[in-house]
Amino acid sequence: MKPQSFPLLRKSLTESWRATLGWSLGLLAVMLMYLPLYPSIGGSAQMSDLVAALPQEMIKALNYDQISSGPGYAQATFFGLTGFLLMSIAAIAWGASAIGGDEEAGLLELTLAHGATRTQVVLERAAALAIRILLLAALVLVVVQVLNGPAQLGIDTPRVFAGVLMFALLALLSGTGALAAGSLTGRKVFGIAAGTAIAVIGYVFNALGNQSQDLQWLHNFSPYYWAYGQSPLLNGVPWAAVAGLGGLSLLFIVISVLALR
Repeated sequence: MKPQSFPLLRKSLTESWRATLGWSLGLLAVMLMYLPLYPSIGGSAQMSDLVAALPQEMIKALNYDQISSGPGYAQATFFGLTGFLLMSIAAIAWGASAIGGDEEAGLLELTLAHGATRTQVVLERAAALAIRILLLAALVLVVVQVLNGPAQLGIDTPRVFAGVLMFALLALLSGTGALAAGSLTGRKVFGIAAGTAIAVIGYVFNALGNQSQDLQWLHNFSPYYWAYGQSPLLNGVPWAAVAGLGGLSLLFIVISVLALR
């Protein structure tokens, strides 16, 4: 591959390395804050008693029902809550800025005037989004694996990979949703709104679906449940969910291409 290939991709990655580093440090800080505490908090009888004293609705909404196990603790505290929040914010911000932000700033016309096609702009910006998410996911994979033994989490290595994979795909869906909305409207704010709606509605539908059998149908419309409903840290990769999340992300990229053209 020639060194001048993918100029927009290289430019996006070069310009955003500080933001990527900042989000990496944020994720690292959260993992170091929560995961090493499992032996003294998550795995203790006192923690089990504390969780049992909480309202059942809250336990189900926050997925605290398995917090006494290492995989359940990692899922409830990091993958499904604080890590999910940070990763979603990063992906949504990058996705909304990729096209909508450039069009608002008047930079998109300048890029197109230099010979880049509209399809090329979308695809290379989408690739930059995916690569940044992949870098953050790789950091999470390494850190969780390093802490797995000392923190006594007891997560099998293939299951760590499964949890991180779903973590990344869930963020990618919100990011590509923001990309599509920004491409359709030419406004960054609408991209942020769309990406946030995907993340928030998915989380809320999962929480509501956990409350009773009558509401479990909401799980069908929750990307959050698709990613975590089968407990990947315990049971491995849910391939149907991988296909669903990946397929929707690809659809959002196609919509972005068609919108910009």
